[in-house]
Amino acid sequence: MFWLVALLALDGRQYVYRVYAPVDALPGDLFWAAFHCHDEEGGRPRASDCFDSAEIWRAGARRADATEI
Repeated sequence: MFWLVALLALDGRQYVYRVYAPVDALPGDLFWAAFHCHDEEGGRPRASDCFDSAEIWRAGARRADATEI
């Protein structure tokens, strides 16, 4: 099972990351997993670490149903 986590970047773009985690994963854990993936990619602008701006939704669900944290 995987989740999708959308993070805003400092360049104004939004990046979406796939995070593999169980159904009962905590939103904070999903956020930090995506945030650290973004950091490792190197050449791209750094993502905002503002937890409140992240959108998290389970793969297969419509994005309109995303949990806005």
